[in-house]
Amino acid sequence: MNQTPLSLEHFAPARRQLRVAVVTETYPPEVNGVAMTTGRLVHGLLELGHVVTLVRPRQGAGDTPVRDARFEEVLARGIPIPKYNHLKMGLPARSVLNRLWSVQRPDVVQIVTEGPLGWSALGAARKLRIPAITEFHTNFHSYSRYYGVGWLKQPVEAYLRRFHNKGEVCLVPTRALADELSKKGVRRVDVVARGVDTALFSPERRNAALRARWGVGPDTLVVAVVGRVAPEKNLDLAIRAFEAMARRHPDARLLFVGDGPSRAALQARHPAHIHAGMRTGEDLAAHYASADLFLFPSVTETFGNVATEALASGLPVVGFDYAAVAERIEPGINGWRVPLGDDAGFVQAAMEAAATTPEAFAAMRRRARESVLDADWRVIAQNLVRVMDAVVAQHEARSVLESQQTA
Repeated sequence: MNQTPLSLEHFAPARRQLRVAVVTETYPPEVNGVAMTTGRLVHGLLELGHVVTLVRPRQGAGDTPVRDARFEEVLARGIPIPKYNHLKMGLPARSVLNRLWSVQRPDVVQIVTEGPLGWSALGAARKLRIPAITEFHTNFHSYSRYYGVGWLKQPVEAYLRRFHNKGEVCLVPTRALADELSKKGVRRVDVVARGVDTALFSPERRNAALRARWGVGPDTLVVAVVGRVAPEKNLDLAIRAFEAMARRHPDARLLFVGDGPSRAALQARHPAHIHAGMRTGEDLAAHYASADLFLFPSVTETFGNVATEALASGLPVVGFDYAAVAERIEPGINGWRVPLGDDAGFVQAAMEAAATTPEAFAAMRRRARESVLDADWRVIAQNLVRVMDAVVAQHEARSVLESQQTA
């Protein structure tokens, strides 16, 4: 197999309609970054004229597959994920996929998640000699220390390395993550960035009535944290940073948007904060835009879509210097970034944000919005198609060469 990394600048435009099989264990209406990203890219592939078969676990008893001219869903069996019963882990489906892809052969298989369903999809693609692209979305190996199973870090890393090396190329959202995976032994890694829906996430969705329900006035500082409420999200640091800010703004409020295994305990320990729970669509966008500042304390992200959603909503961001923050935050321009793991620096940056004058803060809010206006999902989908087209072309060239050698 050719070990040369793919490079976006050498990709030719897509030359034909591609038949793409997308395999994922999470998909809208499920609410998480992987589901949202996958939904956006599937929509983008369809808008660009390609044909998509989506393989995913059945999300509930009433879940029925969608089918139309260029899009078909195939529902696999799944089991609830512990502590996330609304999400399903796909069970192995290699024999089903072998039969399906023998009849409806895709040009390329895009494997979004690394669970049992994804592993079986890799096996089926390799057996049928269909090129497969894998994606790295979640730092599962980094989560282990937050759940008391730090001893699993190395075995999980080994599994992920083996998984991604079975594909033609592993896609990641940032160059820094590509370099990190390459150092850990993933042989072929390339970058397809993430987009943000700037029509949905917008300062124009700021809602005075929503702020009134939170019990805050027009000038009250509302600091937002959006995402899964779970140990690996480092939420205690957000609370420490907010408490430091509140010494300067005693009427400030901390807003948590999201759900997860730690929500009940967090709400019991900190009842004075605003706990909005899970929000989606325009309601989620209004929660972003009705806040004033975004804290992003997580140190386990592969990207962090919430950071770009916050920026699009006009919120300056305080975060660690990696993933989306490293890609999008210019210190003093649209937010603050500190070295990864520097908790004291994070708190200090939050205090600096609290000390910013109203005029300077208003300018930062405008620049926050402007800083992500180039992150259009259609462009991201086009880049993904270029990767797929290159992978298919390389696969076909190898097949021709092998045929000639055996003739």
